[in-house]
Parts: sequence; C-alpha cells; structure tokens
Amino acid sequence: MSDTDSFINEVSDEVRRDALFGYIRRYGWIAVLVVFGLVGGAAWNEYSKAQNRTAAQASGDAMLDALSEDDAAARATALAATNVDGPAAAVSALLTAATQQEAGDTAAAAATLNALAVNGDVPEIYRDLAAIKAAMLPSDDMDARKASLDALSQPGAPFRLIALEQIGLIQSAEGDVDGAIATMRRVSEDAAASRVLRERAQTLIVALGGDISAADQ
Repeated sequence: MSDTDSFINEVSDEVRRDALFGYIRRYGWIAVLVVFGLVGGAAWNEYSKAQNRTAAQASGDAMLDALSEDDAAARATALAATNVDGPAAAVSALLTAATQQEAGDTAAAAATLNALAVNGDVPEIYRDLAAIKAAMLPSDDMDARKASLDALSQPGAPFRLIALEQIGLIQSAEGDVDGAIATMRRVSEDAAASRVLRERAQTLIVALGGDISAADQ
C-alpha cells in the first residue's frame, strides 16, 4: 500500500470517527432516555408486583383473623369489616354471607350476596355464584325467589342446572308433583349435568312417584 492510500484511509477513519461522535453528541440523549425508560419500567413493574403481593397478603391475613372468631355472628361482623378489593373482595363477601347464614341472619346474608351479584369490580363468575346462592336462601317472598331462579336457569347461564334443581324443589314443596318431576327430568337428562346432580334429580323423581327408566335408556 502506498503512502497516499495509507493517508487517505487514515483521513477516512478520522472522518468516520468525527461523524460518529457528532451523532452521539446530537442524538445520544435519546439512547440515554431509552435506557432510563427501560430501567425505570422494570423497577416500576417490580414495585407494583411487590405492592400487589403485600396487599394480597394483608387481605388474606385479615380474613384469617376474622375466621378465627369462635362465634358465628362475630365472624360475620369481622369478615364484613375487612377492607379488600378485587377477587379477594368476592371471596370475603361469600364467606361473610355463609357466616351470616350460619348465625341465622338470612336477611343480612341475602343483602351481602345481592350486593356482590351486582358488583362490577369483581369477576363475573363470582357475581353469578352470588346470584345463585342468594336465590337459594329461604325467603318469604317466594315469587321473587322463583323469578330469580327462572332468570338463572336460562340457556347459557353458568349455574343453570343448579337453578333448575332449586325450581324443582320449590315445585315439589308447593305440591306441583308433575311440574317437579318434569323439571327434575330436564336436569337428569341434560348432558352437562354432573353424576351427583343427575343422581339427586333421579332420586327426587323416584320419591315423587316418577319413572326414571326412560332417562336411563
């Protein structure tokens, strides 16, 4: 290589270095911002996870403390006082309602379940579960209870067969034997019915004088 070529290469390298340093001086702040953004985002993500874990642990501890009460009424009061959010709030409400019912306060249990059933801040499955449990509670307003169960027994409802079973039990209690048998037959013949639910339905059909042989074929 001649001295001229060597000189040209050195000049070219110097020009490239100058251009590179120029780009760094001009646009380097963007790279710095990107790095800070990535680091800050990762740190915030870890902080959020830690906060969520802490909140979940606090909610769990609060519910465990409430459940440690020996008296059912005291447990219900303690559970109702727990301050939890999201799915934990749904679990707390379901436990509260169960404890209120255990303590004999059916009206309070119904109020707790009905409030959960319309709470848009919790997952839908919990709202549906609260609705069916509320409809299963003893009530003096039988028309309202049957209306709730009828709505919950419509096609596509997640607890449709449980609602149908409850309707059949009400029909049986009211003396509508044919209606109860027909309803229980719908339950026992439904492909989505569990073995336990199907057996319960067939047991009631037999107890009411119905025939389950057709359903078994």
